Amino acid sequence: MKVFNTLTGRLEEFEPINNRKVGIYACGVTVYDLCHIGHARSAVVFDVIVRYLRYLGYDVKFVRNFTDIDDKIINRANKEGVSWKEIAEKYTEEYYKDMDRLGIARADIEPKATEHIKEMIEIIQKLIEKGYAYQVDEGDAKSVYFSVERFPSYGKLSKKKIDELMSGARVEVDERKKSPLDFALWKASKPGEPWWDSPWGKGRPGWHIECSAMSIKYLGETLDIHGGGVDLIFPHHENEIAQSEAFTGKTFAKYWIHNGFVTMNKEKMSKSLGNVLNIRDLLEIYDAEALRLFLLSSHYRSPIEFAHEYVKEAEATLDRVYSTMMRIEDLIASDSPKDENNQDFKRIQSEFENLKSEFEKAMDEDFNTARAVAVIFEFIKELNRFMDKKPSGKEEVNLLFNSKKIIRELGSVLNLFQREPIQWYRDLLKIKKIEITEDEINRLIEERTQARKNKDWQRADSIREELFSKGIILEDKPGKTIWKVKI
Repeated sequence: MKVFNTLTGRLEEFEPINNRKVGIYACGVTVYDLCHIGHARSAVVFDVIVRYLRYLGYDVKFVRNFTDIDDKIINRANKEGVSWKEIAEKYTEEYYKDMDRLGIARADIEPKATEHIKEMIEIIQKLIEKGYAYQVDEGDAKSVYFSVERFPSYGKLSKKKIDELMSGARVEVDERKKSPLDFALWKASKPGEPWWDSPWGKGRPGWHIECSAMSIKYLGETLDIHGGGVDLIFPHHENEIAQSEAFTGKTFAKYWIHNGFVTMNKEKMSKSLGNVLNIRDLLEIYDAEALRLFLLSSHYRSPIEFAHEYVKEAEATLDRVYSTMMRIEDLIASDSPKDENNQDFKRIQSEFENLKSEFEKAMDEDFNTARAVAVIFEFIKELNRFMDKKPSGKEEVNLLFNSKKIIRELGSVLNLFQREPIQWYRDLLKIKKIEITEDEINRLIEERTQARKNKDWQRADSIREELFSKGIILEDKPGKTIWKVKI
């Protein structure tokens, strides 16, 4: 299996430090607001990476943190007139609501920054002792900064050079710092801000030290995989490397994995541009699985352009999958299997036998979910062509049964296609806000069946048209009528 390592800028063979054990740390959210589609992408990407490694038999320990103290949290709390803790707790709960709906599994460990102040202080003390950090008087307390120039390989992840950064006009001048590039490890408290006791007086940690402390505590001094969104490469991950490697003297992470932006009209989503889409709002109009499929339909490293039509396409694609599953169930249940042979059987059997290896081949190439999804859809297309010939032999029916099983098995790696087909349509009834209940649909189907028995074709047609006008499609099968939601 190959993974793209941001650190080296190339695809590398994946070889964990400790044989079959894999330690993964993904930077989580700052809990001060509802999550947007960019957060969803990062969460889905790392969720699938963890699922696939476990599918391959790796023993994965996955850590994803919460930044529960930050300027943004403090500002939000002041604006709403509540404590910073209330803001952090509220938006942690909201995060879980969104992630649960998107099918994101909980990480094995989900540490909060404020519960690891002790570990942060220990690292900062050691960095001061080793000459990598220095203190600055701030009245009653002191701030502590990391001296970037003391770490010669600074910039190795982002491919930035210290001298170029120094001359960059973007770096804000701060008289308290020895160099404009130096970053805060500990911030002396300001009036009205939360604080913790430390050897430097009352204060709070800088953002970057939080992730170093939590990742080292739970995964050791060298991680297998560290990652997050591409926007975290600089300065966050670059600073993490500097302080962690200065502290331990060891490589901080073997592989660095970063997912691309979600864009709108080719621009990165940002609050300043006013083009941020909250997950919560999107889940009001789209099925969560459709949103997940949309996010997995591009390679994780590429930027993905958000457009409502693309999510609608994902919804239509899912509908084809669940329709195929329903069709398989109907064919299996229809007649008792005979020993007839279908001329396309050998071809579809060959496709079936190759499906798993083709899926794994795609995922082994740097978690290429776009290709993996395409492999499954190509098989489903062939499966429908096969079913058009109305297969009925025992071997063929058995193949159909196993096809549904393998679609679910491979789908579980992506956490797609796990519902029963009828549940897909029940959920669509709600999400599409269709003004008819399942009971009412079934009652009308029963009435239509009776009308057809009585040769009352006018009534039968009017029921079909009535349901169609409400977004419900009827399909007549041998001995029964099924309903679907119009996409």
